[in-house]
Amino acid sequence: MSDRGRPQVVVITGASAGVGRATVREFAKQGTHIGLIARNREALEGARQEVEAHGGKALVCVADVADAQAVEAAAEAIETHFGPIDVWVNNAMVTIMSPISELQPDEIKRVTEVTYLGTVHGTLSALKRMRPRNRGAIVQVGSALAYRAIPLQAPYCAAKFAIRGFTDSLRSELEHENSKVRVTMLQMPALNTPQFDWCRTHMPREPQPVPPIFAPEVAARAIVWAVKHRRREVYVGWPSVRAIWAQKLTPGLLDRYLARKAYGAQQTERPVDPHRADNLWHTVPGDHGAAGRFGARAQPFSRALWLTTHRRWICSFALAAVGFMALARRLGKRIESA
Repeated sequence: MSDRGRPQVVVITGASAGVGRATVREFAKQGTHIGLIARNREALEGARQEVEAHGGKALVCVADVADAQAVEAAAEAIETHFGPIDVWVNNAMVTIMSPISELQPDEIKRVTEVTYLGTVHGTLSALKRMRPRNRGAIVQVGSALAYRAIPLQAPYCAAKFAIRGFTDSLRSELEHENSKVRVTMLQMPALNTPQFDWCRTHMPREPQPVPPIFAPEVAARAIVWAVKHRRREVYVGWPSVRAIWAQKLTPGLLDRYLARKAYGAQQTERPVDPHRADNLWHTVPGDHGAAGRFGARAQPFSRALWLTTHRRWICSFALAAVGFMALARRLGKRIESA
């Protein structure tokens, strides 16, 4: 429920598939009213049915997040239908697998417009409504690649870096205003989503997420948790933690490691189908759901996420244990001296 006793209103971009679709399902369990934004109407209708099956309500808004006016029109429609937006989740993205030397300028522009500017457009629409009310939460779905770029995904990595910079500026500005609008960014690991079936690629073999791989539901649970807790950033999964800290401590060593390993780690053994469809400019028809084809290798649980979401309880337990041991030691000394 929202802070006024009505059902919470959540907007999710990229809601038709992958992390966005898993997040729709997770919020739907709470009876949330959800604005669904993506390009694929068929898949959005499937998401709407899932929300309603859980007792929530959903509004389908077909829009390309690269179009700021389309995003704003969707936000207006959602508020007209459900009332004030409480949470805005910026999740929409596209990527391309290719060495930089083989990229075309329009391909780089498109990834930037969807992945980075799509987040900017969503944030602006959310702020337009949340700042006057002095409440609300904006969630940026980031990646470990927002800290450590890898070969073959330069436009996507650059977009995630840009989102992080934009979000840092936004936090400071909201702090300057003493605003109660909350902003958090989640840095995700490799996830088993359909993007590897439909991202554009110039590589000889089919794309895959860099192992270890996590189920999209792990990301969805992290997003829903982040909405309820005041946390600046959330690192989801040990791979994200390792990549971010390795970049801070040994970036040169990581350059050389990725030069040797990252090409093979991002491709399967299966050759790319020459007729393979991609979603860079147009959606791939059908409802593809949340999960990709790597389910047998995807981990359904993250110990690192559990630790970070329970750190207050863990710290309290640790302090209590230290206090108990200190008390036991003092009692032991008294018994010995008696």
